[in-house]
Amino acid sequence: MSKALIIILIVIAILVVYVITGYNRFIKARNNVEEAFSTMDVYLKKRFDLIPNLVETVKGYAAHEAGTLQKVTDARAAVMNSATTEDKLANESVLTGTLRSLFAVAENYPDLKANQNFLELQGQLQQTEDEIASARKYYNAVVKIFNTLCETFPSNIIANIFHFVRRPMFEVSAEEERQNVNVSF
Repeated sequence: MSKALIIILIVIAILVVYVITGYNRFIKARNNVEEAFSTMDVYLKKRFDLIPNLVETVKGYAAHEAGTLQKVTDARAAVMNSATTEDKLANESVLTGTLRSLFAVAENYPDLKANQNFLELQGQLQQTEDEIASARKYYNAVVKIFNTLCETFPSNIIANIFHFVRRPMFEVSAEEERQNVNVSF
């Protein structure tokens, strides 16, 4: 065997090893993203299941707040009907904003704020929101790693060959959702 052939075989072997290890890194990163989303989805479902009880409790005290209650119900329905991950993430952000409005309304009803059922539901929802925030941080961290792999050289070559594409971050989508809720009567 000539030296040139040996060098070519070594280069090919190095490239094959690089492609295999790179592909495996992408698979691991993709699986981490999917696991993070699934974990977050468990907490989102828990919140989703608490909402009807919360809305019914508030209805008894704040019947004339039908608009706010309807927005919460509509946002919950939008999450339920989300077809893609991107839609679900966007609709979850809207739902978070409507829940903030609901709690702002509740602040104006002393009897409601003193209702034990409401307080328990509010506590459960707050705990769930904290769990969602932690899961969202983890999800965004693993998505960042995956997206960095997709965009940096030379791993972007493997991403293009095997069709690995960027994943969406879970972010607050609209500027108004970042603002404090103002409720006035």
